[in-house]
Amino acid sequence: MEIDVEPVESIDDVDTETLPSSVDAAEYVLYGGKGGVGKTTMAAATALASAGNGTETLVVSTDPAHSLSDTLETTIPEEPARIHDEIPLYGAEIDPEAALKDGPFGMDGGGNPLAGMLGDEVADPLGGSMPGADEAAAIRLLLEYLDDPRFERVVVDTAPTGHTLRLLELPEMLDSMMGKLVTFRERMSGMLDMFGDEPKEEEIDSLQEFSARIERLRGLLRDPELTDFRLVMVPEELSVRESERMLDRLDEFGVPVGTVIVNRVMQEPTEVAELDPDWFVAPNHTDCEFCSRRWEVQQRALSRSQDIFRGHNVRRMPLLAEEVRGEKLLRVVAACLAE
Repeated sequence: MEIDVEPVESIDDVDTETLPSSVDAAEYVLYGGKGGVGKTTMAAATALASAGNGTETLVVSTDPAHSLSDTLETTIPEEPARIHDEIPLYGAEIDPEAALKDGPFGMDGGGNPLAGMLGDEVADPLGGSMPGADEAAAIRLLLEYLDDPRFERVVVDTAPTGHTLRLLELPEMLDSMMGKLVTFRERMSGMLDMFGDEPKEEEIDSLQEFSARIERLRGLLRDPELTDFRLVMVPEELSVRESERMLDRLDEFGVPVGTVIVNRVMQEPTEVAELDPDWFVAPNHTDCEFCSRRWEVQQRALSRSQDIFRGHNVRRMPLLAEEVRGEKLLRVVAACLAE
């Protein structure tokens, strides 16, 4: 069966200079949500628009399954480096396993902080890394990047919901654990000396310094003037439910959610932003039964999300026919987010 499709211009013909390009965002922007809802797309678009305004911007991914490089269609290094020749855009994809080899959570025990303090056999007789060590390593690097004076804005593409919540749980857990480690080290120093193990004050100092930086992270996440935690979801019942649970958990941590983005809504992009209608293929809710049914499902989810997220800045991101990759379409996404 042949289907008539109205001709549209290629995305290559999109004049990005005519697109609205502004970023209404805090100094730190974190995108969270379940896997596959479009966090990476939103983070890349926000960072691109931010840097396009001349703001020194770093976009960093903490998701172990990185897709930032694919979305921006450029190589993203493990450590912050400039990734655009014309605008001040920097990028980094944190490798938790590599981060375990350095810092307080990457000592001789392969990611077990007890190993650096007490030795491998005492710290972990069974071997292996401490549970949660990869998240701890990621948060250590993230702290460094947030404090980097080179950047005026940092945009974070977080790991899926479960990983993100573990990251948010770490500051409280590590703060308590480090205090206990330091106390234990001090109490056991005499006994360890008997076996020829000299206390390493630099290890204690390192842990105490890291604990202080964790306290700073806690303060940043809870300050709506500095940080905007943006929750990304899709207009489906299961996504709404999971987003509601995450909103409740973030509230327990004292982390305010400033913006909720409903992605892949089956409506015309021109209804969301000032865009040329000739650039896009819009869903046909009248003659396409599939589109009509999907729109009914989305409308029910949108209606519930309006009630759940009342009081938040809710933004809709239309579903685009093309896969969102590359600078042109990311600027279209940024234009929709800016409205």
